[in-house]
Amino acid sequence: ETSGTIISDPLRKGALIAEGDEVCRLDPGTRQIALAEAEARLQEAQSRLPEARARVAEATARLKEAEINDNAATRLSEGGFASDTRVASTGAGVESARAGVEAAKSGIDAAEAGIQSAQAGVAAANNEIAKLTILAPFGGLLESDGAEIGSLLQPGGLCATVIRLDPIKLVGFVPETDVDKVTVGAMAGARLATGREVRGEVTFLSRSADPTTRTFRVEVLVPNADLLIRDGQTVEIAIGSDGADAHFLPQSALTLDNDGNLGVRLVGEDDLVAFAPVTVLRDTPGGIWVQGLPEAANVIVVGQEFVIAGVRVAPTYREATQ
Repeated sequence: ETSGTIISDPLRKGALIAEGDEVCRLDPGTRQIALAEAEARLQEAQSRLPEARARVAEATARLKEAEINDNAATRLSEGGFASDTRVASTGAGVESARAGVEAAKSGIDAAEAGIQSAQAGVAAANNEIAKLTILAPFGGLLESDGAEIGSLLQPGGLCATVIRLDPIKLVGFVPETDVDKVTVGAMAGARLATGREVRGEVTFLSRSADPTTRTFRVEVLVPNADLLIRDGQTVEIAIGSDGADAHFLPQSALTLDNDGNLGVRLVGEDDLVAFAPVTVLRDTPGGIWVQGLPEAANVIVVGQEFVIAGVRVAPTYREATQ
C-alpha cells in the first residue's frame, strides 16, 4: 500500500509461515520525522484549547457585568435618577458583551477543530508507518521467494506469494442437465490424476452459468493436512445426490428396437425374449448404469442382436460379476 526499499532478509520459497509473520519490511525513510511533526502540531493545537476556554470565561464575566450595569441603569431611570442616554449605553454594552461571548465560543470550536485535524495527521503518519511491515494475512506455504534486500516496492507490488493448501478447494463444473441434483452441503468424493481418492463437502454452487459452456461452477472443500494435494492438479469429482435403483451392465448389452428406442433384451417366462426400454444414468469405463428394469432381470448380453421380442430361446447363464 506504500512505496519503499526492502530492508528485511528475504524468505525463501517453500518455507512455512504462520498468520501474522513478517514477510517484508520497508525502509521508513522520513516517516518518523513526519510523525514527530504531526505530534508536535497536536500538542500545539491542544495547548490552544485552555486559552480559548479562558477567553470564554472572561467574556462571560464581562457579559454579567454589563447586564448588572444595564439593570441598575434601568431601575434608576424608572425613578428619575438616570438619563435615557445612560440606559441606551448600558444596553449597547450588554449586546457587545454577548457578541464577545459568541466570538470566544467560536474560538473553542476552532481550537477543537485544530485538535481533530492534528489527531488525523498523527493517525495518518502512524498508518503510513504501519504499512512498512507487511504481514502474512494467513498461514501457509511460500510459493515464491520474498522480495530481495534493496529492491524498490511500489503500491501494488508483490512482496511474496503465500498459498494455503489446508483445506484445499476442488473446483469443477456441472452440466445444466445435472445441476438440480447437486446441493450445498452434500458429500463429495474426488479422484486425482495420481489415483489418490479424497472426500469433502460441497461448499458452493453457482447460480449463474458460464456463458460459453453453460455449466455451473461447484466447489468442494477437502482436508489436506499432509499437503499432498497440490494447487492446480487435475481431479475428477463425484457428488452424492438422492439415490436411485439401477442396474450395472456392459455397454454392449444396449440395443435398439424397431422404433429406435434404446433398451436391452431380456429372457422372460417360458424363455421368451422381451424388449425393455432403459434410461442411461451414468457411463463408466467398466460399464453403464441404467434405470427402467425390474428389480431382477435376465439381460441378454451376448447374441441380443440375433433375436427379437417373442422368440423362444435356449439361454445359458453366467454370474453378473463375470
